[in-house]
Amino acid sequence: AQLAGQQGWVSAFHRSLEVRVGQLLGKVPVILRDPKPNGDQPMSEAELEKIPDSALLITVLSPRYLKSEWCNRELRRFLAAAEDRPRWGSKFRVFKVVKTPIPPDKHPPEIQPLAPYEFYKTDPETGRHRELDQIFGPDAQREYWARLDDLAHDIAGLLEKIEDEEAESGDNATSGVVELPADSTGAGKGTIFLAPTTHDLREEHDAVRRDLVRHGYRILPDRPLPLVGSELDAAVREDLAKSRMSIHLIGRNHGIVPEGAQVSMVERQVDLGGERARSGSFHQVLWIPAGVVSADERQEAVLSRLRSDFALVEGSDLLETTLEDLKTVIHQTLNPPSRPLAVPAESAGEPGVHRVYLICDQRDEGATAPLADYLFEKGYEVTLPIFEGDEAEVREDHEDNLRMCDAVLLYYGAGNELWLRRKLREVQKIAGLGRTRAIRAKGIWIAPPVSAQKTRLRTRDAVVMAGGEGFTPAPLEPFLSALGGAS
Repeated sequence: AQLAGQQGWVSAFHRSLEVRVGQLLGKVPVILRDPKPNGDQPMSEAELEKIPDSALLITVLSPRYLKSEWCNRELRRFLAAAEDRPRWGSKFRVFKVVKTPIPPDKHPPEIQPLAPYEFYKTDPETGRHRELDQIFGPDAQREYWARLDDLAHDIAGLLEKIEDEEAESGDNATSGVVELPADSTGAGKGTIFLAPTTHDLREEHDAVRRDLVRHGYRILPDRPLPLVGSELDAAVREDLAKSRMSIHLIGRNHGIVPEGAQVSMVERQVDLGGERARSGSFHQVLWIPAGVVSADERQEAVLSRLRSDFALVEGSDLLETTLEDLKTVIHQTLNPPSRPLAVPAESAGEPGVHRVYLICDQRDEGATAPLADYLFEKGYEVTLPIFEGDEAEVREDHEDNLRMCDAVLLYYGAGNELWLRRKLREVQKIAGLGRTRAIRAKGIWIAPPVSAQKTRLRTRDAVVMAGGEGFTPAPLEPFLSALGGAS
């Protein structure tokens, strides 16, 4: 590999990257770097001759780099040599590290489309930029190592891929520059399409990507997506066809609109992922950070459309949760529990007693008491969700209740419409949790506060019951009729 950029910071970066890539490959790679103290001095012929033999080029962009004639010559020389290997192209083999914030239109034109690896952080209050450097304390140090780890994984993955294809073709042109282990392998658990997103969610995107890579998944896209609408569609569909899941992070920024397109790149990837999900054998996860608000009217319209159109789309999950909850859902979907239904024929407990799982928002826990008491007095076993304790244990208890109950009753009070749709989807998917029996009855109890969404609620998935201000049992009649007697 060839490393081009400013000295000092780059020297430490070089050493760290060499160590981390070596750990991932199992053997130390050869990373060449211009030894001169700055990029203004001419390169020797011997140094220039090394460039075409390099497997990839890492550019470290800074104001000094942009002004350096010789750094730019290095880049052009590498790209020219790379064109002789069309299998890998040129830009795909360049990694763009941005050490100091530089407007994208000031980057060398040849690599402007490349996604940057940013080694700086912007203070959201002051707008000031600070390079990630170990001298700036533990927080900056953690972020520095996290981003270097992302870069190292991408470099190691590309080198392994190049080695595999060159071994098949007998072409060993790069072996003198990059030494690779004989047993290098790619990700073994499958391929995930992690859609590129807007800058406001870059850290969350990196965290999800890092988590999936460490769990053994291959991540697509593995190169910059085209900025022309028709080409974008073709590239995304090609990657989605290779993947078992797509993950889309949607934030407050609208993002760029590709040439000839009508919607942003982020929104178009969501639509293409939904198209793939509807074809079967594929799952799509959309994530909106909890409480996100956009000052951009276009993006507010996008968020509204996604909440409306994708909340109950088969094969798609729309989440507005914490990042950790998103990771949990991703791994649960990729690795569904294999436990069989504990009681396949009848519900647990006394024979003939029907179990009702009364699902509510935590804020409604007390308000459900009259309804729960009435059902219990009529002879039904009533279970409510657990809200406190270890997150994984709470989720496991919820799934156990869905597997074992005879009926589900959703208490639609303090929760919003998205909460209701998410719970309905969980009920729809209980077969995937190991349940083999059909649910006898599904109901929605509409409780205060009154809202337009509640008044207009219509669904064929459950019996809708208007609870009103004071509890009266009459609205329960169709639900209990579908469930059958308690004894």
